Amino acid sequence: MAVELNHTIVAAVDAEASARWLAALLGLAPPERFGPFWVVATANGESLDFDDDLGGDPVAPRHYAFLATEAEFDEIFARLAAGSIPYFADPGRRRRGEINRNDGGRGVYFQDPDGHLLEVITRPYGSG
Repeated sequence: MAVELNHTIVAAVDAEASARWLAALLGLAPPERFGPFWVVATANGESLDFDDDLGGDPVAPRHYAFLATEAEFDEIFARLAAGSIPYFADPGRRRRGEINRNDGGRGVYFQDPDGHLLEVITRPYGSG
């Protein structure tokens, strides 16, 4: 068997709220509780396991990227706009209100309620 990434833990102030926010924005199934985590499952079998038991430490923002079809991108982008969520074409957040067209696809960056930088792309990097 080839090694695959199975899950990653996402630090959050409120794990349930953050997991529900992400699942709704991406159009995924609602998160499920598993032990201390709120689990958001993706189509490729990986999950993001939200955890708010941080031992008093603040959330350290991380970057999470999601690959979507063109149609899914349209739906996600519409939810970003409807929620008045600021978005950017670049990870440095200098090109506000724009998307990128890297590798012949589309991409957008935005922050979740905990400050994590999220990215949705329609083409993997280097595929164009």
